[in-house]
Amino acid sequence: MTRYPSIRAGFALAAFCLSVPALAQDETAPPKAVTVSGSAAIVSDYRFRGVSQSDEEIAVQGGVTVSHESGLYVGAWGSNLAGWGTFGGSNTELDLIAGFKAPVGGGALDVGLTWYMYPGGASKTDFAEPYVKLSGTAGPVSLLAGVAYAPKQQALGRWYVSGASAQTGVYDAPGDKEDNLYLWGDFAAGIPTTPLTAKAHIGYSEGNSGLGPNGTSVAPTGKYWDWMAGLDLAVPGTPLTLGVAYVDTDISRAESAYLLPNFSSTKDGGPISGSQVVFSVTAAF
Repeated sequence: MTRYPSIRAGFALAAFCLSVPALAQDETAPPKAVTVSGSAAIVSDYRFRGVSQSDEEIAVQGGVTVSHESGLYVGAWGSNLAGWGTFGGSNTELDLIAGFKAPVGGGALDVGLTWYMYPGGASKTDFAEPYVKLSGTAGPVSLLAGVAYAPKQQALGRWYVSGASAQTGVYDAPGDKEDNLYLWGDFAAGIPTTPLTAKAHIGYSEGNSGLGPNGTSVAPTGKYWDWMAGLDLAVPGTPLTLGVAYVDTDISRAESAYLLPNFSSTKDGGPISGSQVVFSVTAAF
């Protein structure tokens, strides 16, 4: 499912790939009423709020955003998926985003909604999540604080009590609806005299402590923290950014045991919320 607000990570990689600046434009040209921006990325592991969505394997991702000078914008972001229950259909995540961004003080306020879709899968696995983000700077540091609250929906319900029941395909509580809260903060700062940017993220999830209708859950253990720290290297003269990040959660093996085998990697059988170093290559336009 997605994830660090990109929106989702900026959208979500979202958590792990920071978009590089667009190519320089003629400063004398008048601003456009409508602008289009986007990025494409390859990541060694798609982590959404600290949990792998690609079975700790490579994922290909991309997104595009159309913005109006009024502050309104719409966008889409997608990634391949694997493991972690049954996403269904093409095992693809497609996020549709719409929102409004306006300057506030020395920063910006961003209010919008993300619709998480899984094309070809069951419609009950899709869900909507409104969000509010406030960004600004403190000296050389860029800061962002966000809150995303998804109201009660079937996709967020506790349909399976455990991973074992999910393997049977027989729901323990079909039709259950739950909500989900996610709070996060992002930090980034350029390292003087280098093309490097240091980045960090911390987030807190609170939702149902079981598995949803697709055998997954946005907050699999009910309540947990996730964090990330890393570096981005903007390749001079290109739209490319190379990234490396350490990602982890406070979900212990004991806490996730009841979710197994859904919540385990097919490579080593360990939880897909364990620590991981994630590498990324992003091209922005």
